[in-house]
Amino acid sequence: MRNSRSQFYALFVFMSVFVLLLSNGFVAVFAQDDDVDVAEALAPMANVFDEIMTLYVNDPDVDKVVEGALEGMMNKLDEHSSYISSDAFAQIQEDTEGEFEGIGVSIQLDDSERIKVIQPIAGSPAFKEGVLGGDLIVEIDGVSTKDMSIDDAAKRIRGARGTTVEITNWRQLEEGADGHFERFKIKRGRIPLESVLETRVLRGDIGYIRLGDFKKTSASDLQEHIEQLEKDGAESLILDLRWNPGGLLTAAREVSELFLEKGSLVTYTKGRSSAAGGSDEELVLHTERRPVVPESFPVLILTNQFTASSSEIVTGALQFYKRAIVVGMGTYGKGSVQTIIPLQRPLGSALRLTTALYYTPARVTINKRGILPDVSVDVPLEDVGGLFGQLRDSSLDPELKDRHNHGLASGDGLDDDGEPDPEVINDVQLERAMDILEEDSMFENLIKKYHKSTEETQVASIEEEADEESAAAIAN
Repeated sequence: MRNSRSQFYALFVFMSVFVLLLSNGFVAVFAQDDDVDVAEALAPMANVFDEIMTLYVNDPDVDKVVEGALEGMMNKLDEHSSYISSDAFAQIQEDTEGEFEGIGVSIQLDDSERIKVIQPIAGSPAFKEGVLGGDLIVEIDGVSTKDMSIDDAAKRIRGARGTTVEITNWRQLEEGADGHFERFKIKRGRIPLESVLETRVLRGDIGYIRLGDFKKTSASDLQEHIEQLEKDGAESLILDLRWNPGGLLTAAREVSELFLEKGSLVTYTKGRSSAAGGSDEELVLHTERRPVVPESFPVLILTNQFTASSSEIVTGALQFYKRAIVVGMGTYGKGSVQTIIPLQRPLGSALRLTTALYYTPARVTINKRGILPDVSVDVPLEDVGGLFGQLRDSSLDPELKDRHNHGLASGDGLDDDGEPDPEVINDVQLERAMDILEEDSMFENLIKKYHKSTEETQVASIEEEADEESAAAIAN
C-alpha cells in the first residue's frame, strides 16, 4: 500500500507541475470573473485519491485509477475530446498510414455521452454487416457502454484479425422516429483505407466519384481518378461526399487545391482567446498550387447529414468560390478541430483535445449548424438506410467495383425484363445532380441559376451567435 501511495503522489505532483508549467502558474478562464487557482481546483482529486489509497478494500492499480481520472476529465469537455491510452494512440498512428485491424468504425460521444458511430469504413467488416452512421453502440460483447469512455469502447471493439466481437446498436434514423435494436456478430479483419470508393462515367458523359474520407493519399488518388474520367470522356464531375466523416485537415486543403485558384483561402481556425487578445490556436490554410481541374469544368457536390468535418471544409470552400453547386441535404456540422497532444505519463498516451473551431471562407464557423445545399433534395427517412445498404451491398463483390447500385440514376435499378425494380431505392440526389448538369454545358450559366448566396447556406454556428450576443451585452 505504501508503494501505491508513493506512486500516486509522484503522479499527482507531476500532473500538478505539468499543468502549472503549461499555464505559467495559473489558468485564466475568461468566462468567469476570477482566474482559476489550479492547485485549489486539483485539491479534490488529491482528497479522493487519498481516500482510495487509505480505505479501498484492495490494493488499487494506481495507473488505472489515474487513467480513469484523465478519461473523466476529458469526457466532461465535449463529444470530441478524449483521453487516448498508449494502445489506442499507437492504433491511431497506424490508422493514418493505410491499414489496421478491427471492424472499421469511427466512434465518438454524442451530446448525451453515448457511444455513437460516425461512419463505418467502406469495405470494412462493420460496413458489410450493415452498421450505419448514427447508430448508438449500447453493448460490446455483452458489456453495457453506459458511462464507457471512447478509449475503452475502442479497445473492446478492436482486436486481432479473425476474432469476433458482438455489438448491440440502437438505431433511430431521425429524432422523433421509432427506434429499434440491431445486433451484430462481426469478424475482425484487415481494414483497407481507400479514399475513393467509386468512380464511373454516368449518362451524359458525367463523371462520378464517391470519396469515403480524407487521408494522406486522398488528393493524389482523386486527381488520378479525375484524369482517368476525362480520358474516358467525362465532361463534368459529381463529387459525392455523402457519408464522408472527414479526416485530415491538410487533406481537405489538398483536395480543394485540385479545383481552386492558387492562394484561395480554404479554411482558418480560431482557438480560445488569450489574455493578449489573440487566439491560442490559429491556423490559416490557403491553396498552394494551381488547380488541376479547369475553372470551366462543371462540378457538383453531393452532401447529406453524414457529411462531416474535412468534407464540410471542402464543400464550404468550393461553394463559397462558386466552384461547385452543392446538391442534397444539410451537412453534419462538425466544425471543431482536435489536437492530439502526446503525454509523457502514462508513457505513450495522449489527449485528443478540442482546441479550435474552423471557419469557412465566408468567415463563419458551422459547428453544430452544418452547410446548407444550393439545391435541396431530401431522401425519405425510410430510404436513408436502404440507399446506404445498396451502396454497401454492391461493394461486397469485387466484380461490381465501381458499379454500386444507385438505382435508375446509374442504370442499375432495372429487373431482368428491363423494367424498374420496385425493391431498388433510387438515388434521387444523384438523379437531380445529373439533371442539372444536363441542362446546360456552360457551368457559369448553372452557377447563375442554382448557386445561392453563402449568407443563406453558410450560417454562423450556435456558439458563435451566443458569443456575439454576450459581447453585445457586455458592450451595452
